[in-house]
Amino acid sequence: MRQALRFSIGVAALALAGCGVRVQNQTPTQFQANPDIGMYPLSATIKTGALVSQPVYVFQVGGGQKVPLHADATGTVFRTMYPVRCKSSFPVQYLAVWRVQGMATRQKLFPAQPIDVQLTQPPLTKDAIISSAGAPKKGEWQGAVNYVFATAQNTSITGAKIEPSGTTKADELAAKAIHIVSTFPIAASCDTPTGVVLASRDRTAHANLVITTDSTFAPTWTTAVTFVPQAAGE
Repeated sequence: MRQALRFSIGVAALALAGCGVRVQNQTPTQFQANPDIGMYPLSATIKTGALVSQPVYVFQVGGGQKVPLHADATGTVFRTMYPVRCKSSFPVQYLAVWRVQGMATRQKLFPAQPIDVQLTQPPLTKDAIISSAGAPKKGEWQGAVNYVFATAQNTSITGAKIEPSGTTKADELAAKAIHIVSTFPIAASCDTPTGVVLASRDRTAHANLVITTDSTFAPTWTTAVTFVPQAAGE
């Protein structure tokens, strides 16, 4: 009797295994945010039981959207490009939908809890050249240093200062020729270049622009700024 019971349980387990689908996430848990296209590659692999009918459908459902993944020629690797903008992370969870012997439809979420994929802010502007071509206006040349923030809807540039780019007397004099025109705070919308405007009395001045923000990625940031007596693009 016991042997018959164990045999029945074993058959049932094999039948159940043959009816199932397993999805394994292959998406990295971190990307550098891409403000240009705002799309990120998702990838997963599947394993199917012998009784599973093809095709199997896989969707990304994390974040409240239902985006289909597309199978490769083997039918075992699924991929898509997933749109995300102005966020520091997004959840990944897959919904698999399949049929057993072309009849009963089944579905399941993988994994049971969404995976959190982090998006990191790209480096801000490290070097900036401002044109001092042509005649100065009121004795000064002006230009903006632009910054793009990609992982929050809104960021505030709370302040800025000019510092010498080196320790020599010439560096100190060059920095004194530059001053900040912008007033603070400056509201920076996601993925939109936001400028801090500078002016210089010296057409070849150079200095470091140090900004402060409410971004956890860059509470402070330093940009090397040089005024160059030529038009932009020359």
